[in-house]
Amino acid sequence: MQTTEVTVTRTIAATPEEVYDVWIDPKSPGGPWYGASKAIVNVAVDGLFYLAISHEGKIWPHYGRFVKLERPTIVEYTWVSEPTQGLESVVTVTLEKQSAGTLVTLRHSGVPDDEMGRKHREGWDWFLGALADVLAKRKGAAGV
Repeated sequence: MQTTEVTVTRTIAATPEEVYDVWIDPKSPGGPWYGASKAIVNVAVDGLFYLAISHEGKIWPHYGRFVKLERPTIVEYTWVSEPTQGLESVVTVTLEKQSAGTLVTLRHSGVPDDEMGRKHREGWDWFLGALADVLAKRKGAAGV
């Protein structure tokens, strides 16, 4: 099966530490685990996760394990779901300090090179937007 890599980037008005902390916290709005119908997340190297995501009237189970956790620069984990056709793909999130905040680069490699695999771009772009919105609201509430 042919695979591809999906990459999305966004500059977020927050420090790398703030972005990292939201990303790995399953209880934090803006993170990829938040809002799932069910989330079991053990944030540790070799820790496992299970997510049940409701989308378009269907429950989409996602599984994986954390491979690399280096605060505040990188979060890497495997990702298995129906859209990956059971392949263990890899999500790598890098955080780079910029003058305007943090450049977040998310690379999802090993996804099938088909319509469902490429749709991960939309999903990850949505998650980065939600993360940016949550952190902007926090900054606004703090008067920063």
